Order: sequence, then structure tokens, then C-alpha cells
Amino acid sequence: MQPERTDIAPPKDDPFTQEELKAYDGKDASKPVYVAIKGTVFDVSRKRETYGPGGSYAILAGKDGSRALGLSSLKPEDAVADWSTLEEKDRKTLDDWHSFFTKRYDIVGRVVDLPAAVANK
Repeated sequence: MQPERTDIAPPKDDPFTQEELKAYDGKDASKPVYVAIKGTVFDVSRKRETYGPGGSYAILAGKDGSRALGLSSLKPEDAVADWSTLEEKDRKTLDDWHSFFTKRYDIVGRVVDLPAAVANK
């Protein structure tokens, strides 16, 4: 597991739609790689080999894949932003992932068009 970082930049609050986030999936090497969790957008570019094309977690790049993280799933159909139907134990897992990312990656923005069921959670 990666150690916590001490050089995390102050969080940004730049707005991203889910459509805009798709441009940061790692396929364009000139752009950073972003992963969103519970609407928080993280810059995971320093682990491009993990999140970019061909990486073990590439399914999460360029989107909010909160449901997949909560379920510990790498199925494409689970990599969606709506985590509202997760059981309590899976919500805890999702919260743990959010905490993990917060301690290791710069926050560059927030998803502004999350599904209504999770938009204010």
C-alpha cells in the first residue's frame, strides 16, 4: 500500500461534469489522469501506469466510479457514480477508499452533476 504523502496540494474546487471528466481517462498523454470518488476529483497522474490505459484500475479513470470502489469491483457496469444502493458495509468500504485517495492524491475539483440520489451526500 502507498504511504501517505506530505506534499499534497491544497484542494481545488474546480467544477467538472461527468462528460468533461471523460477527457481525463489517460488516453491523451498530454492530459492528467483523474478519478472521482463521491464527487471529489483526484489527480492520479503520478500513478498513470495503474489508472491509465492498460492499468489495473483503468476502469476508474475519467469518471466517478464510486459504486465499483464500494463493491470492490472492477466490472465496467459497476464503475458508476450512483452509490445510493450500497449496503452499509460497502458504504464503509467506499468511505475508506475516499480517505485513502485524500491522503495520497491532489484534489482538483468536484463533479457537479452527480445522480440526484447521491448529489448531496
